[in-house]
Amino acid sequence: MIRSMTGFGRAREIVDGRDILVEIRSVNHRYFEFTAKLPRSYIYLEDKIKQLVQARTGRGKIEISLSIYNVSGKETQITVNQPVVENYITALRGIKEDLNLADNLSLSDVFRMTDAFNVLKADTDEDEIWRAVSAVTASALERFITMRENEGRRIKTDLLEKVSLIESKTAEVERLSPETTENYRKRLFDKLREILENTQIDEQRVLLEAAVFAEKTAVDEEIVRLNSHIAQLREMLDGEDIVGRKLDFLVQEINREINTIGSKAQDLRITKIVVDLKSELEKIREQIQNIE
Repeated sequence: MIRSMTGFGRAREIVDGRDILVEIRSVNHRYFEFTAKLPRSYIYLEDKIKQLVQARTGRGKIEISLSIYNVSGKETQITVNQPVVENYITALRGIKEDLNLADNLSLSDVFRMTDAFNVLKADTDEDEIWRAVSAVTASALERFITMRENEGRRIKTDLLEKVSLIESKTAEVERLSPETTENYRKRLFDKLREILENTQIDEQRVLLEAAVFAEKTAVDEEIVRLNSHIAQLREMLDGEDIVGRKLDFLVQEINREINTIGSKAQDLRITKIVVDLKSELEKIREQIQNIE
């Protein structure tokens, strides 16, 4: 399965009175790199979330953000600091007559008194919170992976087109390669005839020189290996495994064979084909950089 390293997934649910929002995004990276943005009070969940994400993904720079809001209020306990409120009221009434103030204290006045209330966080069940967070994270992860797979299918289609072009160019090199030796033999024979004029030409010597040339410029083995690598590339693209790193290595091997063919080529037509092969392979390499 070809999957892109670029993806995004988002899920939001209210679970057990908590409004939970999870967002996952990723970009290209040579290895798996994970970062998380979590509320301070839920930082203990980071390692569990990382394990959950890593189990479903390969390489890529992945960032996850989590926000949790308590909509039920069950995790917060608020009590009135009665001695403080009484002291405020006593102090205010003590200056009522001195400043000729009306005695119209109300609950809203109490609310504005500093330290009039104690806000306490109730004990929370970490396992219960993790069950809720993991469920929402799993939903975001499904959307995230779906996006990666959709983008991966587009990349695969593009790669297969480029692989087909490389195959056709390789077949052209295979067809032209024998002609290179024959053309060299003819050029050598014509050159000798021009130089020696009426002198008898040693055809065996010409054939020997042509054979040496053929040995130096033969690319049969390179073409066999190149075709084998291309077949492996197709097999990987059609497989179900995560193959990003394997494709990196295989492209290097294909590049090595193309370079060798280019260094041996003594035919302008083959040289031009090699340039085209390297251009298409570079496009493949760029695409592979985005494969998980």
